[in-house]
Amino acid sequence: MKRINKGDLSQEVFDLYDQYAHNKIDRRTFMDRLSRYAVGGITVASLASFLLPKYVEAQQVKPDDPRLVSQYIEYDSPKGAGKMKGLLSYPAGQEGELPGIVVVHENRGLNPYIEDTARIAALEGFITLAPDALTPLGGYPGNDDEGRELQRERDRGKMLEDFIAGFHALKDHEMCNGKVGVVGFCFGGWISNMMAVRLPDLKAAVPFYGGQPNTEDVPKIQAPLLLQYAGLDQRVNAGWPEYEAALKKHGKEYEAHIYPEVNHGFHNNTTPRYDEEVAKLAWERTIAFFKECLDLM
Repeated sequence: MKRINKGDLSQEVFDLYDQYAHNKIDRRTFMDRLSRYAVGGITVASLASFLLPKYVEAQQVKPDDPRLVSQYIEYDSPKGAGKMKGLLSYPAGQEGELPGIVVVHENRGLNPYIEDTARIAALEGFITLAPDALTPLGGYPGNDDEGRELQRERDRGKMLEDFIAGFHALKDHEMCNGKVGVVGFCFGGWISNMMAVRLPDLKAAVPFYGGQPNTEDVPKIQAPLLLQYAGLDQRVNAGWPEYEAALKKHGKEYEAHIYPEVNHGFHNNTTPRYDEEVAKLAWERTIAFFKECLDLM
């Protein structure tokens, strides 16, 4: 069986995976269409395996890393709807208060990649909270296929309210100094944009390839924005010109980067869409932005 390399795959394969990952096609259709690219000794099974997330291999900071205190907490969901679960992380031995970052997952619940990202951010000197929007349905089920299906059952407006509640839970935490930003990926990028619209006391927002808010909501944004887009992500990027025009019109503070020749999900190191060089640069910019906006210098 031929070994698959990222460079062997056409852009159509990554576009197909994007459709599957965002519920545009089901798994059966994905596998059927993937068969068109199973040539030259590459099987459909090996191609699918190559494209799907590999969480264990990609993990950078273990859950029990001695440099961190990292534990699940609960906070109240709005309007008495029960409890939400999230991963809270901060540097071990910390005595003073820290600025906070809410880390928002993609469209599949709080999977290991997002938990790892939250721990990585905490090591930079922040207290982070990564909520799980699937908590009312039992939480992230352990695999992304089921996670996507569960998340489709939830209204995204209600999920936004749960993340806003997470912002307040982190802001009021005894180890947080009250200065809180948000970073989110894909669905979490849209949540990050919407939290900027909804929260006048949000200090910074970093949406990674996130859907844009309605232009009429742009005047409500008070937080500085660092917007990160993938150059090959036509689906999300289609809304950027109108968003940017509104940000300029209303004098909003923002910085935008469109990284050429990378795919949606370029920061996610568990799939071949990952681009190490661009992901590292985007993350360095993210941490520098938070340190500036949240006064951690």
